[in-house]
Amino acid sequence: MRDEARLGFCCKFIPEEPPGTHATLKAAKAAALAMNLTSATMAHLTKLAPAARREKIAGIVLHNLAALERQIAWVGARPPLERLLRIASSVLPGYTHPIAAPIYAEPELARIVEDGLARAGAGARERGVRLSFHPGPFCLLASRNPAAIANGIDELEYHARIFEMMGYGGGWHPHGAHINIHLGARDPGLAGFRETLPRVSRVGRDLITIENDDFGFDLDELLPLADIVPLVLDLHHHWVRSEGQYIEPDDPRIAVIRTSWRGVRPIAHVSVSREGLWPDQDPDALPDFPALRAAGISGRDLAAHSDLMWNRAVNDFVARHLAWADFEIEAKAKNIASVGIADHVRAAGRPAIAAE
Repeated sequence: MRDEARLGFCCKFIPEEPPGTHATLKAAKAAALAMNLTSATMAHLTKLAPAARREKIAGIVLHNLAALERQIAWVGARPPLERLLRIASSVLPGYTHPIAAPIYAEPELARIVEDGLARAGAGARERGVRLSFHPGPFCLLASRNPAAIANGIDELEYHARIFEMMGYGGGWHPHGAHINIHLGARDPGLAGFRETLPRVSRVGRDLITIENDDFGFDLDELLPLADIVPLVLDLHHHWVRSEGQYIEPDDPRIAVIRTSWRGVRPIAHVSVSREGLWPDQDPDALPDFPALRAAGISGRDLAAHSDLMWNRAVNDFVARHLAWADFEIEAKAKNIASVGIADHVRAAGRPAIAAE
């Protein structure tokens, strides 16, 4: 993986909305459908007759493989700063579910899946696009519920298998690829995570990362895991959980995070509180958490993500952190938001990238 900084969007592509006519709006909708992955619920698949179920799954898979290649190609054609993509988890709907797993095992569909994912992975590496997954909150490795642990491992292995078919199944976070999850329940917490991690395949263990959050485990609580798993710093979660701290790149905890990645350039997340949440928002001033809470805005509202990266002071804050980490932009406007902050960073003059 190249050394220059990257930032990018998460999962869904949003075309720029064209002005005016019904025809142009219809074309934009069609472009969005072509660029984005789709899915089907297991309840829906269960209701279908076997032949219809097979046809439905095959159709979704063909669409998703093509859409994934198109997303990667679009990201790969962007300037180097923007060559990062979090892939939606719905690439292969029902892949591990008993109702769909036998269909995926059929030789013809298995070959289509393997060939399509191999092409997508090769395209990403050729274009220098860094890839990731972020499974849902049910993918966890710390719980007192054996069924929850089993489901969490299965979900992690599903994502690891996709990366393996894409060519990212060998070694420690190859080309920066990673599968990011939250830790899980406070009981058993870190001890439970350490106990469960060895049950994950070698490929899965080499791809997993853990992030701090604003509801379970904060950054300081996760630092002791730096010896076994890379840590993903979410700046917005940290701001909310710490009630307003803006952690700077020279903070000693950043060195621990960097060490946890074992020579791979770390990844971080960022978002900002949503537009219009408080009156007279100043885009050139960092949001003041204590003042906003004192004004009656709830922590939950402050944690919610904006559409765009509207706050230039936060964008400058991210630019400082680009010296050591790549960033997934967790804003609702997806690629439109990530392009916006990239334009800001370029215009402001990005800091030199620290040597790895």
